[in-house]
Amino acid sequence: MRAHLAIPLTVIYAALWCLFWVDSYVWFRFEKWSLLVGFLSALPVCHYWIRRHRGSSIITRRAILSISYIPLWQLIAYLPLLNHSYSLAETINQIGIAVAFFLGLIWAVWWTDHETKSTPESTHKKRIWDPRQLVAWYFGKKNNKLRQSLFTLISYTFTFGLISLVLTRLTGCSIYEAPLGGGKEKQLKQIVKIKKIIKKKYVINPYSSILFNPPPIDDVKLQVLEVTEHLYKIGHGKSDGAGFSAGTIRGKVRFIRLKYDGGDWQQDMNRGADLNLLTEYGIRTGHPVSDRPEPMEIGRLKSFPPRKSPPMVYMTGQQKIILSAKEIKIMRNYLLECHGMLFGDNGGSSRWEGQFVSIMKNILPRVEPISVYLDHTIHRIPYPLPRLPIVAPHGRSNALGWVVDGRLVAYYHPGDIGDAWADGHSGVPREVWESSYQLGVNIIYYAHAEYNKWLERTKK
Repeated sequence: MRAHLAIPLTVIYAALWCLFWVDSYVWFRFEKWSLLVGFLSALPVCHYWIRRHRGSSIITRRAILSISYIPLWQLIAYLPLLNHSYSLAETINQIGIAVAFFLGLIWAVWWTDHETKSTPESTHKKRIWDPRQLVAWYFGKKNNKLRQSLFTLISYTFTFGLISLVLTRLTGCSIYEAPLGGGKEKQLKQIVKIKKIIKKKYVINPYSSILFNPPPIDDVKLQVLEVTEHLYKIGHGKSDGAGFSAGTIRGKVRFIRLKYDGGDWQQDMNRGADLNLLTEYGIRTGHPVSDRPEPMEIGRLKSFPPRKSPPMVYMTGQQKIILSAKEIKIMRNYLLECHGMLFGDNGGSSRWEGQFVSIMKNILPRVEPISVYLDHTIHRIPYPLPRLPIVAPHGRSNALGWVVDGRLVAYYHPGDIGDAWADGHSGVPREVWESSYQLGVNIIYYAHAEYNKWLERTKK
């Protein structure tokens, strides 16, 4: 590469890399393999600059290596996500942040020391504010070098923390769009076919020296085959294709899992639970779906513009649920003003139900939970459920719901349904994990259909 082209091309790539980085944490527009290619392309760029400056000064070489650390760190942190290893990715990310902090601190100390030596001291008697000068008034007259070092450490730590806070709470232009289409709210029709299987007749020689147990003559076995046929478009509204009339061509159904303090919010996520359900939803409904689940801080819900927020968010765990007063307010606004829905799943503790109910009491103090029976729409469309699937009972055997203006704004499942979605289905019988998928599809569809009705009613 020619030298005069290297810098502008690197700047262009850096801008594209930032776009990929923001998308991987905020937008979720690119496919995951596109992001992988984008992050991998950092390798030749970093290699070029490292190789080009092999003969440069040691400071220049170290600066190139320090800058190259950022894209390489993000690449390593992204790779586990391809295998749903979200905990590993988060651990790598946290370690990477610590390394980035100390790298930056080393450069801050070096720069301060370099500037102090190269900046002439002022001879004026007025107060000196320049921190590069040891005679700055806030360093005092004794131990001013030590105080300058402490000032550098405190200033750098504050700046790094502020930048980290902004980036970790980065919301960007978050937007949620459902797939464009239409359909009817009907149950999936189950067609039962009877297949008659007649086994062969055997003529047995009673004097044969060979002994065996013959099957009953004219043994007829009836094999019942249950076939689900999609005889109609699954969705809501009048439009072409399966989807929602207020959706968009580029819209996709996504699965958003809420992060929260105090517990194991990521339960079963490393085992592919969210992505498995999302994939099943796409197969069973024909709706376009995202190729990855989305862990999201509660604070980011407020970044979605009006009428472009997610119809449903998911929360699970088995330990404590700790939400701040600000997060409580954000959740209340999301459920009531943004017409969203919260799907809570008890991941393995009888105490978690009390935690969830208590949180809902803070979010919706005037709404009491009710039992959601099997005749409710959420249990009948598109799949009619004969019973509530329970993977592991953690107290009650019925679902709870919080209803506002006839709409379920929150749904609580007591039996660890996420275990059934996970790879291997946690060893539960097929009947249970199939019903668990069906319930998951029903809940996602219900939230999107209700959201679409609201959009249609309130459109200008």
